[in-house]
Formats: sequence, C-alpha cells, structure tokens
Amino acid sequence: MGLIAAIFILTLGCFAYIFWPERNPFVQADKTRVDYLRERKEAIYENLRDLNFEYQAGKYPEADYNQQRTALEDEAAKVIAEMEALVARGMKSTRARA
Repeated sequence: MGLIAAIFILTLGCFAYIFWPERNPFVQADKTRVDYLRERKEAIYENLRDLNFEYQAGKYPEADYNQQRTALEDEAAKVIAEMEALVARGMKSTRARA
C-alpha cells in the first residue's frame, strides 16, 4: 500500500512540475541586439544554403541566383559587421554560443 502511495505522489509531483503555470506566461527572456543579430545571421546562412540547393536542382536561372546570392551575402556582411562592432564596444550576448 505504501508503494502505491509513493508512486501516486511521485506521479502527481511530476505532473505538477510539468504543467504548473508560470506566474506570467507572457514574459520572454530579454535579448540583446547581439542575440538578435546572431539569429538573423543564422537565418541568412540557412537561406544561402537553400538558395544553393535550389540552384543546383535547376529551379533558378543563373542571373537570378547570382542576384539573390549577392543580396544575401551583402546582408550577412552587414549583420556580421554590426555584431563585431557591438562586441568590440563590450555588448555581450545573453545566451551561450551553440
């Protein structure tokens, strides 16, 4: 009987831990500008990979591919330059690098 009670209490504790609502569900972790730029850089790189794959699959003509690739590379360069400038001024990321 004691074993069943212990299992019940453990199960109840697990459900409470998993489903207990936070005090304010609308609170988000604060992001710095560096965090935002890092996410943007990752999205741009993903877009470049997709663009290369679709070009190699024959979905884009070469002129369109070159134009889009150049635009994405320019945007990535701007994002990286801004990140480096912010880091040089001492702004840190609130997240650990993956």
